[in-house]
Amino acid sequence: MQNPIRQTFELAKKLNASDIHLHSDQKPVLRIDGRLFPLTTERVISSEQMIETVDNLLRDDQKQDLARRHQVDTAVEYEDLGVLRINVFKERGKLAMANRIIGSEVPDISDLGLPPMVHKLADIPRGLILVSGATSNGKSTTLAAIIDEINKKYQKHILTIEDPIEFMFSNHKSMVSQRDIGIDAISFSSAIVGAMRQDPDVILISDLRDPETIENALVAAETGHLVFATTHAPTAPDTITRIVATFPSEKQHTVRVKMSQNLKACVAQRLVPAKGGSGRVLACEYMIISARIRELMLDAAKIHEIGNLLQGEQVTKGVLSFDSHLTQLVQEGRIDKETALDFATSRTDMKLRLSGMMA
Repeated sequence: MQNPIRQTFELAKKLNASDIHLHSDQKPVLRIDGRLFPLTTERVISSEQMIETVDNLLRDDQKQDLARRHQVDTAVEYEDLGVLRINVFKERGKLAMANRIIGSEVPDISDLGLPPMVHKLADIPRGLILVSGATSNGKSTTLAAIIDEINKKYQKHILTIEDPIEFMFSNHKSMVSQRDIGIDAISFSSAIVGAMRQDPDVILISDLRDPETIENALVAAETGHLVFATTHAPTAPDTITRIVATFPSEKQHTVRVKMSQNLKACVAQRLVPAKGGSGRVLACEYMIISARIRELMLDAAKIHEIGNLLQGEQVTKGVLSFDSHLTQLVQEGRIDKETALDFATSRTDMKLRLSGMMA
C-alpha cells in the first residue's frame, strides 16, 4: 500500500502548497496561498490506510500519547522532498493529520522580503528577541533565516529547542545543536534550564507557551545569552501585553521589569496575497526597544500606549508599523490597495495613506 503522506507530499511540492490535510475516508486537501483546495482527482484515503500510516509513523511513546490525549505532534523527513511537521488527531472517532511543509533548506534572510532592520537582529549580542504572528505566517522561517545568518557570520554555539525540529542546520562559522522536545528533552522549560550548562551563546525557543518557559527564557537572556522565541500575538506591541498577561496579577510587575531589562526587539508578521493572486508577500512590523518603550512597559496603565508610539514613529527611530510596510508594498507594486486595507491595523489610517499616494 502506497504511503499517502509521501504520495500527497510529492504533489503538494509541485503545487507550492504550505499544508496537507489527510482525513480518514476523505480525499486529501491542500492549502495553497492561504486557501484550501480539495484534490478531487485523488483517491479517498481509507480509515485502514490512515491507521497503518500512523502506526508506521509514530514511535511507541507517541502512540501512547495519542491514545491518552487523542493528538500528538511529530515530524517526518524525506531526503528528496523535505520535512513535514505533523499533528495527528482524532476527528469523529477516526484518525486525521494536519501536515505543515517545511523547507529542507534554511532560507537566506535576503530572500524573505524582511526590512533591513530585521536583518540586523543577527548582530545583537545578548537579550530577548520575539517574533510573533498568527499560525502559518512564517515565524519559524524568519527565525531560521536569522539564526543561519548568525551561523554564517559569527563563531558561536547556537542551541535550538523545538517541538518538533523544523529546519536542519549545517555548521558554518558557528556550531549548531538542535534539541527536539519529546526526543532530546522532556519539556521546553527543562531544556532551557539544561541549556545553561551547555555553553550556548544563542538559544532559539520555538514557542513560549507557558509561564515557566517564559521565566526561564528571561533568565537565559539576563545571564548574557541571545534568546530568540516565537509567540502568538497579532502585533509587536501586543506581544508584550500577551507575555505579561500569561502570568497571575501578583507576578505581572516583576515580569514587566524583567521584560524591560532584557527585551531587545519585537517583530510581528503577516503573509498577505500578492498582487495578481500568485503567492503571498511578507508584511512586517517591528520595534527596537527604546528607553521610551521600556518606560511604558513598566507602567501597567501606560503599556497600551506602545501601540500609539509605533504608529507615530518613523523607520529611522527603530520602528516600523504594519501600515507603513503595507504602504511600501503597494508603492512597490507587490500588493494591491484592497489587500493593504484588508490587512491594515487601522483601515481608516490606511485609506488616508493610500489617498496621499494618489495626490
